[in-house]
Amino acid sequence: MAKTLGAFILLSVFLATPVHAAKVLILGDSLGASYGMAEHQGWVAMLQKNLPEHQFINGSVSGETTAGGLRRLPALLDSASPDLVVVELGGNDGLRGFPPAQLENNLIQIITLAQNSGAKVLLTEIMVPPNYGPRYTQKFTQVYQDISKTQNIELIPFFMQEIAPYPELMQRDGIHPNEKAQTKIAAWMQPWIENALSQ
Repeated sequence: MAKTLGAFILLSVFLATPVHAAKVLILGDSLGASYGMAEHQGWVAMLQKNLPEHQFINGSVSGETTAGGLRRLPALLDSASPDLVVVELGGNDGLRGFPPAQLENNLIQIITLAQNSGAKVLLTEIMVPPNYGPRYTQKFTQVYQDISKTQNIELIPFFMQEIAPYPELMQRDGIHPNEKAQTKIAAWMQPWIENALSQ
C-alpha cells in the first residue's frame, strides 16, 4: 500500500511539473520579430502556444543581417543552450545588395557554430524581389539550395511565397506580413520544427 501511494505521489508530481522537451531558438530578422505588431501576436509566440511542451526563444531582431546574426549567436547559444536553431536570415542582406558569397559564408558560419554547440539546425529559404534583376535573384536563391546540400540540413521553403501575393495578408509597407498572416506562417513552420525535434 505504501509503495502504491508513493508511486502515485511521484506520478502526480511528475505530471504537475511542466516539462520542456526541447529548446528552440529562432534566429531571424523582422519576419520573426513580429514587426509592426505585439510579440504575442507573432508566429513564434503562436508556435509556443501550439507546442507548449517545448520552449521557444525568439532571437529575432528587425533589420538583422546574416553578419549581425553571426555576431549575436555565440551569446544566444551560451544563454539558451538550444536543441534546435531555426535560421531565418538573409532578407536584409538581399535588400542591401550584399554579395551572395558573403551571404553564403555567414550562413555557413552560423550553421557551424550552432551544430558545434550540439544543436540541430533548420534553414529557412529567403528570396529577394525580382526588381533586383534575374542574375542576382537567382544567385541569391541558389545560396540556400547549395547550403542545404553541402551542409546536409533541411531547407524550409520560403513562407512569404504564400503570403506576399495577397495584399490582405501584408502590412502597408508591402514587405512585412500582418497579424492575419501569422497563423499561416506558424502552420507553415510547425511541421518542419516538429519533424526536426522528433529525429
